[in-house]
Amino acid sequence: MNAMTTAPWPDHLLTLAEWDALPQDTSRSYELVEGVLLVVPRPAPLHQRAMWKLCHQIENQLPDELTVLPDVEVLVQAGEPPTVRAPDVMITRADRAAANPSRLEAADVLVAVEIISPGTGTTDRVTKMYEYANAGIPHYWLVDLDKPVSIIAYVLVDGDYEQVAGDTAGTVTLPDPLRITLTLNTLITR
Repeated sequence: MNAMTTAPWPDHLLTLAEWDALPQDTSRSYELVEGVLLVVPRPAPLHQRAMWKLCHQIENQLPDELTVLPDVEVLVQAGEPPTVRAPDVMITRADRAAANPSRLEAADVLVAVEIISPGTGTTDRVTKMYEYANAGIPHYWLVDLDKPVSIIAYVLVDGDYEQVAGDTAGTVTLPDPLRITLTLNTLITR
């Protein structure tokens, strides 16, 4: 993840090369949206717990050729100005993850998952949904931690996401792209 520490705040749309050249700053999260450096709130503890538990539940059900990763940069718009997002969780090919690139391409992502946090609802439900669909990411899952914990799964059809599953039950099985069963209420409990 790239960021700013002592360098002046950019006063122009950044290129991907300028994004890559920014100094590391782990005190904040950043994304690049159409060349604009965006400060993103660091996930709160409950959000982080849900990310970790979601990764654990998914990983145990994936075939060897796939893996799950939390908070990895994805280039969703390669042209100028570029957009780099970091989905909370993603499913990708294991060989791409093993190559350890600085970021993944949208074509590498099978499923992008966003966990809604206070202040990110519109971004997750509208903006990122549009960006991920436009980038061709085939599946998008949206997790809401407000009780009862819920998930909505979308599949890309003719350039737009269509809902294929949505549930607030304790356990949900998502049929697409893989048959993955998630126990939703355990995402926020110990």
